[in-house]
Amino acid sequence: MKILIVGPGAMGCLLASFLAKVEEELWILDKYKERADRINQQGIIMEGISGSWQVKVKATADPNQIPQPDLIIITVKSYDTKLACTSIKGLVGENTSVLTLQNGLGNVETIAEIIGYDKVLAGVTNQGATLLDIGYIRHAGKGETVIGRIDGKIPVEVLKVREIFNKAGLPTKISRDIKGLLWSKLIINVGINALTAITGLNNGRLIEFEGTRRILREAVTEAIRIAKRKRIKLIYDDPLAKVEAVCEATSTNISSMLQDVLRKKRTEIDSINGVIVRLGQELGIHVPVNSLLLDLVKTIEASYNLRVV
Repeated sequence: MKILIVGPGAMGCLLASFLAKVEEELWILDKYKERADRINQQGIIMEGISGSWQVKVKATADPNQIPQPDLIIITVKSYDTKLACTSIKGLVGENTSVLTLQNGLGNVETIAEIIGYDKVLAGVTNQGATLLDIGYIRHAGKGETVIGRIDGKIPVEVLKVREIFNKAGLPTKISRDIKGLLWSKLIINVGINALTAITGLNNGRLIEFEGTRRILREAVTEAIRIAKRKRIKLIYDDPLAKVEAVCEATSTNISSMLQDVLRKKRTEIDSINGVIVRLGQELGIHVPVNSLLLDLVKTIEASYNLRVV
């Protein structure tokens, strides 16, 4: 299978480090030429709970250099989804599938507008990675990946993706209710990401302090209320307990949003807590904690050059 990973962030590099060991042709597409050139020269360097290794990959900032792939995996930040999909549109052939493993909601719809719903696969992963440098990551948390189609169908393309991920050492299952899965992952991110970005704490620390644990629970409860109003079937019987369990399971992980803040980059707050705030306004549901988290992270983003710490 010819695979293209779009976006060499923490998750993109993590997937590449595993998939490159079992696939002969794997490409990474980056929007920055200098970064792509460095990855092309050094490959991907991995350390952490799965061990340490280095793999060679082909990286480029020019889509025209890439042969038509069988599978395109989108791992860019949600605010870059449209640009990324526009850049790879010409690479999507008759038998090409496009898989999003991104945070937040709205990515499937954005990809489908450009590529078409029949090509889109969606999924969530509980793998955790920290980007230490360009093409250099630490595997900080193991977890299951679940994929599927929004329409619930399971064509052969989905089976092939599951097979190659499992072969690469990335435990993967298939779900017929990918919408419920995406919402379930959103609720986990609602509880963890913004709070870690604001406090600077690792995931596990959030439930060690009374204040952050209370805020986490309130933010998640608001999100659950929105999901129920929209008649979304969440995959966890007790979503709140699941969020706290994820905190424990990924206790040393630095969330992607905290990584963004530490690097003074734009975060994905709009597609996570921002989604809950927008839907709350549409549905007439009061979501004060998510509104506060959204405002605080937005303030952090806007004040990177003004902060004293």
